[in-house]
Amino acid sequence: MAKRQLLMLGIRASFHTIAAVLVAGVIFTAVYLSQNENIQRDGVSDVDDDNGRDCNLFEGKWVFDNESYPIYKEEECKFMSDQLACEKFGRKDLSYKFWRWQPHKCDLPRFNGTKLLEKLRNKRMVYVGDSLNRGQWVSMVCMVSSVITNPNLMYMHNNGSNLITFKSLEYNATIEFYWAPLLVESNSDDPTNHKLPERIVRIQSIVKHARHWTESDIIVLNSYLWWRMPHIKTLWGSFEKLDGIYKEVEMVRVYEMALQTLSQWLEVHVNSNRTKLFFMSMSPTHERAEEWGGKVSQNCYGETSPIDKQGYNGQGSDPKMMRVVENVFDGLKMRGLNIQMINITQLSEYRKEGHPSIYRKQWEALKEDEILNPRIDDK
Repeated sequence: MAKRQLLMLGIRASFHTIAAVLVAGVIFTAVYLSQNENIQRDGVSDVDDDNGRDCNLFEGKWVFDNESYPIYKEEECKFMSDQLACEKFGRKDLSYKFWRWQPHKCDLPRFNGTKLLEKLRNKRMVYVGDSLNRGQWVSMVCMVSSVITNPNLMYMHNNGSNLITFKSLEYNATIEFYWAPLLVESNSDDPTNHKLPERIVRIQSIVKHARHWTESDIIVLNSYLWWRMPHIKTLWGSFEKLDGIYKEVEMVRVYEMALQTLSQWLEVHVNSNRTKLFFMSMSPTHERAEEWGGKVSQNCYGETSPIDKQGYNGQGSDPKMMRVVENVFDGLKMRGLNIQMINITQLSEYRKEGHPSIYRKQWEALKEDEILNPRIDDK
């Protein structure tokens, strides 16, 4: 049972919906290029509707569009991750690539890689967090690199550390990903070997990670799935010393403590005149097919179309944790530092067919029964 729970937690934290990854990049670009400093917690941006009113980019529906989508081709992006390369690993139904997010009251601007690169000229943008943000980084790099015609004018650096770097030489623009799944220091910080029998966080320690990205021009943060267990062992002290104090802390409370540590660091160390801060909201897991009318004990495997029920919410998204994020960042805003929310949760809820499922690189061979009837573990 413990092994199954560990495997489930590790894989759940690694595979988010591809649809959420792609549309979040498009929405982030629209928000960032708009240069609006006053984006609200509900996702209202300054992308106007036909009557000149503000439009909420995160309220809308998915529309099938096989003319203007996909934005990039999986097989043509040399930076594509094997964890997201569904077609490469045997997925035959590719209709998930052709769904476009359509806000109710306006049109989401089509991604413009050249315009984004120009805005990023001489700047450093860093995604910080877990595999959701790693997927965001992959998607963003694939979209941006698709407009760079000379392959000698871009490169990626990955030496196995927590930091992966993509750079456009023509624009001197850097887009990076930094692995810190719980944002604060933890025993899961190794970018490769982080599936451990017990998760431990140093709840007041963030400098180990933050020193690598604090001086960036754009920082996109996320952290959610790695906190999804009833209690987490929390350490006050050092991993290296034996006099630390350990305590089991309830999920929502320890999540709030970590975000408070983050906000305190940002308040002191980030130059708000230079650095733009964003936070990516939680991405659903679609673990229980019965929630959308499917069979009991099944998950998202084999799904080929989105959920069409407006306002659908599954149990994989925790509103209590979302409120914690909002409350902590509202407090930070009152102290003069604004973190803009990229709220992908609701739009991702509809995309039950958007997960890689078994169509990705397998670190362990799947058994025949797992291929025919994947469990939650295999998502």
